[in-house]
Amino acid sequence: MSEISQNADTVKNFTSFAEFYPFYLGEHNNRTCRRLHFVGSSLGLACWAAAIYSGQWSLLLAGLLCGYAFAWIGHFGFEKNKPASFKRPLYSFMGDWVMYKDIWTGRIKF
Repeated sequence: MSEISQNADTVKNFTSFAEFYPFYLGEHNNRTCRRLHFVGSSLGLACWAAAIYSGQWSLLLAGLLCGYAFAWIGHFGFEKNKPASFKRPLYSFMGDWVMYKDIWTGRIKF
C-alpha cells in the first residue's frame, strides 16, 4: 500500500480535532511544506482583508485559492503525501490555522 493510500485510510478514523491535530502535524514534517502553508495562509488573509476593505468580494475566492494552492504544492511537491483536506476538510482547515498560530508563536519551527 502506498504512503498516500495509508494517509487516506488513517484520516478517516479521527473523532475529534484534538485527536486529529497531532496527525496533521505529522503530515507537515517537511519545512518547505510548512513554509508554503504559512505563505499561502498569509496571502489568503491579505486577500480576505483586501476584500473587506475594498468590497471586492471576489478576493475572498482568491484568498482560498492562494491558501490551498500553496498548501497543495507543499504536499505534492515536497512532503510527498496527499493533503488531509481531501478526506477531512473541516479538521484540515482548522489545522491550517492552528499550525499558522503555532508558527507565529514559535511552537512550530519555521
